Amino acid sequence: MHRSEITIDLGALRRNARRLRSVLGRSQLWAVVKADGYGHGAVDVAGAVLGEGALALCVATVAEALPLRREFPGVRILVLGPSTERDVAQARDADLDLAVFDEPIPEGVRVHLKLDTGMGRWGLSELPGPPVNVVGLMSHLATADSDPGFARGQIQRFEEATARWSNVIRHVANSAAALRIPESRLDAARCGIALYGMSPFGEPPAVDGLEPVLRWESYLAQVRQLATGESTGYGRVFVACEPTWIGLVPVGYADGFRRDLTGTRVQVEGKACRVVGAVSMDAIAVELDRELPAGTPVTLIGHGVLIEDHARAADTLNYELSTRINSSPTRARRVVIDA
Repeated sequence: MHRSEITIDLGALRRNARRLRSVLGRSQLWAVVKADGYGHGAVDVAGAVLGEGALALCVATVAEALPLRREFPGVRILVLGPSTERDVAQARDADLDLAVFDEPIPEGVRVHLKLDTGMGRWGLSELPGPPVNVVGLMSHLATADSDPGFARGQIQRFEEATARWSNVIRHVANSAAALRIPESRLDAARCGIALYGMSPFGEPPAVDGLEPVLRWESYLAQVRQLATGESTGYGRVFVACEPTWIGLVPVGYADGFRRDLTGTRVQVEGKACRVVGAVSMDAIAVELDRELPAGTPVTLIGHGVLIEDHARAADTLNYELSTRINSSPTRARRVVIDA
């Protein structure tokens, strides 16, 4: 028996892509598949979303782009992060697009000039004269998920700065903007988190018509009763106030179940159960209302256990949690379905 099983539902992913395309209208859907598709598997995700009409893939590095290029010849692949001279040469050979946010502008490769309109991160302070190899103009929104007013100011600055350009693709929208700020959509939208059925707003994904794509399951490896005053795990973080049944699940922070997820809830036999005690490297403890047999299924994410709820418990983002799940065959079994 595997310690845990990660299931990627490409059917849900396809439906999310269709949902985004319906919102975007004439604007192109560009799928962000960096960090191995936010932990979902970049190649599988890319194949599914391209089949649903996405017209480009976006990654953080040239190294991430190269396996995708081998799988998807002819598809636009945009590298969003900084590039060294070696990266530029590899991008040229692999027919990649590069985001560029500093001068000089590399030659012999398709370029998307990135303008800093308020993110305060990668970006040019102003656009240079239009080199012939510039095929796109872009910016990045800092607060589309939290302060749409500031985001709209960024969009206005971008549109003013790019008004004199023609025959290039303009793109600024991320998932949050694509869903809720119509004027952000321009020619294309770079959507990541929403494709995976996770909310950019920390809300239930269904609010925006999205379905979670990832499911993570394990099992009770041991069940035991703590007597009053007995504890479980390192540091005696949880001490039983009364006789308490606990179940031990063979998943811990080495698998991506963070140490600060103590107190969150998972499902055991479909019932919400609290994670108690310190999360260790290879195990967590859950509080049970009764004795259950070893081998009882435990749902860590999916089937109503929202990653957004875990993110609130850990005071972090659903993005971070999904990218930290360890899907190595030495830690978990990974299953891809297309239902």
